[in-house]
Amino acid sequence: MSISKQRMSLMVGILGAALVGACSGDITTTDDGTLTDGEQAQGSDGLLPRGCATVEHSDAERQRIDEEVHAHLEQLKVDRTSAVAGGTINVYFHEIRNTSGAGALTAAQIADQIAVLNDAYNAYGWSFNLVAHDVTVNNTYFTAGPGTSGETSMKNALRQGSADDLNIYSSSPGGGLLGWATFPSSYRTQPKKDGVVLLYSSLPGGSAAPYNEGDTGTHEVGHWMGLYHTFQGGCKDGSTKGDMVADTPAERSAAYGCPVGRNTCNSTGLDPIENFMDYTDDSCMFEFSAGQDARMDAQFTTYRYNK
Repeated sequence: MSISKQRMSLMVGILGAALVGACSGDITTTDDGTLTDGEQAQGSDGLLPRGCATVEHSDAERQRIDEEVHAHLEQLKVDRTSAVAGGTINVYFHEIRNTSGAGALTAAQIADQIAVLNDAYNAYGWSFNLVAHDVTVNNTYFTAGPGTSGETSMKNALRQGSADDLNIYSSSPGGGLLGWATFPSSYRTQPKKDGVVLLYSSLPGGSAAPYNEGDTGTHEVGHWMGLYHTFQGGCKDGSTKGDMVADTPAERSAAYGCPVGRNTCNSTGLDPIENFMDYTDDSCMFEFSAGQDARMDAQFTTYRYNK
C-alpha cells in the first residue's frame, strides 16, 4: 500500500488542533553537531510533545559549514562541473527488535515509509530506493538513545554503504523520543554514526499518533540532507538567519499541532507550519521551500556525493 498525503493546508488546519506541552531536558553532543535533535512525540501511548532536546550546530559552526559549501560550489564552477540537483538514494533499513518481539514491523510499513519519503522529496529531485532490510534482535540496541554507547555499537555493527547511502534504524529509544539524525558535514569525521534513527511506532500505521504517518522520517532525513529546523535561532531575518535559508519565514519557536495563521515574528510572514522542518503533526506538514531544496542539493554535493 502506498501512502500519499492530501496537500490541502486549510483542511489540515481544521482537522489539526494546536498541541503545546512542557519540554524536558536537553541532549548534549559534540561541537561538530553529530546529533541534530531528539524529536519527541505525544501520541496515543502517552509520549511527550514532539520537540525538545534539540541539538544543532552553533552559529559559528553553521557559518563555517556554509562557507565551506560555498567554496566547494565555486570550485565546481572552475572545474566546469555542476552541483548535484537530485538523484536516487539507496536505503539500508535496520529493524531493531527486543527479545520480547517489540519493534517488529511489517514489510508493508517499511514500504510505506519509503513511499512517504518519495512523496515528500520527489518534487525536489530526490528519490529513495530500499536496497536492503535486516532484522536485529538486541535489547541494548532497541533502547539505545542518542550519544550512547549502545547507539555507537549498533551503528558500528549494522551501517552499510558510503556517504550518499541512507541508513535508517527503527527502535524504541525511550524518553518520548521520535528520532534523531546526523548532518552531512559530520560524515567526514564520524562516518559510522551517519544515519537516521526512528521510533518504530512513528512509521505509517504505527501507534505514535499524531506522528504515525511517516513524516518523522521525512523530517529526520531533512536533517540528514543538511536542513535545520525552521525555528532555529528564532526571529532572524535574511540568508543568515537561524536555518540558513532565506525563504522560510522566521518563527520564534516550534509549532505544534497545526495552528493555521500562527505568526510569531510579525514582520516576516506567517510561520511555516506546513514545512517538514517544523514540529507540527504529520498531517500538517507537506513541503520544503525552494531555498531548502537548494540547500539540500549543495550539502549533498559537498559532503555526500561520491564520498
